[in-house]
Amino acid sequence: MKKKNLVRFRSISESHEAFGLPKPQHPLISLIHFNENNPFNTGMAPIYDIVDFYKITFITQNSGRLKYGQDYYDYNDGSMLFIAPNQLVGSTEYNSKTYAYILLIHPDFLLGYPLAKKIKEYGYFSYSMNEALHLSGPEREIILSVYQIMEKEINARVDEFSQEVIVSQVDLLLNYVNRFYKRQFITRKTVNSTVLQKTEAILEAYFNSGETLQHGLPTVQFLSEQLHLSTGYLSDLLRSLIGLNAQQFIHLKLIEKAKEKLSGSNLSISEIAYELGFEHSQSFSKLFKTKTKLSPMEFRQSFN
Repeated sequence: MKKKNLVRFRSISESHEAFGLPKPQHPLISLIHFNENNPFNTGMAPIYDIVDFYKITFITQNSGRLKYGQDYYDYNDGSMLFIAPNQLVGSTEYNSKTYAYILLIHPDFLLGYPLAKKIKEYGYFSYSMNEALHLSGPEREIILSVYQIMEKEINARVDEFSQEVIVSQVDLLLNYVNRFYKRQFITRKTVNSTVLQKTEAILEAYFNSGETLQHGLPTVQFLSEQLHLSTGYLSDLLRSLIGLNAQQFIHLKLIEKAKEKLSGSNLSISEIAYELGFEHSQSFSKLFKTKTKLSPMEFRQSFN
């Protein structure tokens, strides 16, 4: 089969067909287990794909690489990758020695369950491929046990409890993933502290260089691009370190800079707002009062 540059899979059945797999037993959920008895068919894989469903990959053995954008990433045994609907991902350079569980869940399968809303709140579905979850030995065993339960349930005879049991296992899986990502932030705290220092330096340079006059307020997207991280990963990382997400951290630094100008210059409130990147001074005053309980003028007067 000739590889295509970009393929969009609108259904789980289409994905199965593209990889030469039998039709899924359920149109809205599937658990594919690539192993020695069911090797990954590299000749069937598209270079890039977009899916209309959630894709959760648990790599149990790896000897290949995954392409994302222009870069390749190596994954150890026990890595997990999370794809949300409409997210572009590359899938080249796996090989027949790459063993993995791939869980495909259409959003419609979760309708009527709290997980339908809850799954959208997990930031790791918006992480980039280089921000994969890397499991410890005990964590791998826990995740493997959940996948094995789901595998048995999905392949078993359907009854009135099947969907509820499967949804509960998916919920359990995602809760564990949330916990393990928090652990990953903690165990990589030295590296993450460097990211925090870089974030502070980027914001300081932005405010001091006059960038605000040309480009307005700094955004989370701007920070993410400078740090080569996804917006979701950056926010979750900062929250684990200082209890603030990326937007809140920007506001913190913005208020600090505003206080400097209010206490150390004779600029008017409007001039300060403009220098900080606000289009309207009212927006600046509103944010400042929300964060400090004082208006900019009240702060200036209390300082004096």
